[in-house]
Amino acid sequence: MASFGVAATAPFGADVLERLATMHDIAFVLTRPDAARGRGRKVEPPPAKAVAERLGIPVLQPARLDASVELPAEKIVAVAYGLLVPPSLLDRHLWLNVHPSLLPRWRGAAPVERAIMAGDEQTGVSIIRLVEALDAGPIGAQETFPIGPEDDAGAVYDRAAEATGRLLETLPGSFVPQADDGATYAEKITPADRQLDLAQPAEELVRRVRALSPHIGARAELKGRPLTVWRARVAGDGSLEPLEVQPEGGRRMDYAAWLRGLR
Repeated sequence: MASFGVAATAPFGADVLERLATMHDIAFVLTRPDAARGRGRKVEPPPAKAVAERLGIPVLQPARLDASVELPAEKIVAVAYGLLVPPSLLDRHLWLNVHPSLLPRWRGAAPVERAIMAGDEQTGVSIIRLVEALDAGPIGAQETFPIGPEDDAGAVYDRAAEATGRLLETLPGSFVPQADDGATYAEKITPADRQLDLAQPAEELVRRVRALSPHIGARAELKGRPLTVWRARVAGDGSLEPLEVQPEGGRRMDYAAWLRGLR
């Protein structure tokens, strides 16, 4: 591919951007405005902006996209960008959207997390032409890879970012319309999704922990104390066995060490 722009905001987009920059001339990075984040509500740049500035790539940060926004590239790779692209800009450029699932399965905001929670044994990356409908554009390329029994979301996102560079080398080519049959939707992760219901089967709880690690974290009350659970497994008796936890206001630690601290 010749020089193109990248529209990215979230960590997955930043990872893809960094990998693409080793192989291509990136004309610019289109990203969301700086925003207050974390407990201290300190204004910080999006992860993709931090990568772009480190690599010396020009950054554009419009608060919204409309016909007045000038994007100096014919092709734009969009990956975890987070703003709606209006028809005026869809018509003006070729937008190639990177989506970390095997579309039409898991359209939407949290495809990796929902695939792990559902117990999918494989997922992948789809490159589609961006259209107005959510993740419904025609598919230009796909790559499938397994979800291992111990893979967390971080491992799957890493694999998806690695595959993206290979797939983009084949585009633009022919695009095949998506079938709506078999479409599923990956809803955004909510606070309720983070809560571990210890009455559920341990296998489901472990999948939830894996799906929310290392970037969000599952929550549970253990020994009467609220904890974030980062790693867990099914114990020999079929119960949930936490392996790595984080108490409120504390650091991540082995669950066994946390128990010793309680005693």
